[in-house]
Amino acid sequence: MKSPLLSLPGAVPAEGRDEGVAGHYGDPFREQRALAAGDGLVDLSHRGVVTVTGDDRLSWLHLLLTQHVSELPAGRAADALILSANGHIEHALYLVDDGETVWAHVEPGTQEALIGYLESMKFFYRVEVADRTGDTAVVHLPAGSLAETPDGVVVRETAHGRDLFLPRADLEAYAERHGPPAGVLAYEALRVEAHRPRLGFETDHRTIPHEIGLIGSAVHLQKGCYRGQETVARVHNLGKPPRRLVFLHLDGSEVHLPEHGAPVRLAADGPDGRQVGFVTTAVRHYELGPIALALVKRNVPVDAPLLAGGTAAAQETVVQP
Repeated sequence: MKSPLLSLPGAVPAEGRDEGVAGHYGDPFREQRALAAGDGLVDLSHRGVVTVTGDDRLSWLHLLLTQHVSELPAGRAADALILSANGHIEHALYLVDDGETVWAHVEPGTQEALIGYLESMKFFYRVEVADRTGDTAVVHLPAGSLAETPDGVVVRETAHGRDLFLPRADLEAYAERHGPPAGVLAYEALRVEAHRPRLGFETDHRTIPHEIGLIGSAVHLQKGCYRGQETVARVHNLGKPPRRLVFLHLDGSEVHLPEHGAPVRLAADGPDGRQVGFVTTAVRHYELGPIALALVKRNVPVDAPLLAGGTAAAQETVVQP
């Protein structure tokens, strides 16, 4: 679904999973600085939007999600996952309940599979699941923003800013009043700086929540049963995850950033050494320069210099080994 903001002067379309919105509007570093200062907005209208209504919505979702939501107060944001039977991450939901409806935004293109799973689990519960992507656009306002929230618009407020579930027909007019917009490249740079993992970037088909630091933030350890809980409890109580998320400072003399999936190796082993992980997201930050997140084997020494796709990298610990 192509955003109308792509028609703004200087808009350059994003590629890959973020196709459909602007990657930037001519100056990614300026856009990063604006977001960091609490100015502007980010068009996330390519993200999927799913709603759940009905009297049983919270108690029903509580049975399916990794998060404790049975008593979620209206207006309080929550992050949640849906896991496979083996505890691997399948879906990530960023949700809020407005007192009558649970609103969630999800990764672009994943809403259909999510809704299919939710529909299969309805049974006798009084719930209705709907895909609202066609009529609802997600707009992100950075932390500190003074932009107004229109009456009737559902808001999901977190430490990183506010996500608005805005009527898609109002997107252009809202951006005109509260812009200038920043592209997803700026949004992603600040996400990487904050060490926040993203489904499909910091995850693959076998990622478990412990590896990317989601225990506590998206996984509640004291709630009842849900699919994959056995793996979560076993790793938390008896073991360690096989991999861990790290933050990388990349050599700034390199022209190109390592791509998603680029191999990570110990610098001491050289560019032909054994692979110990892979790059998940690499960006250029307006202050820090080239930085990245990567998933590496747990036994990689925390102070070991690395090579990320051939680029020298110094690591910072995100998830403890």
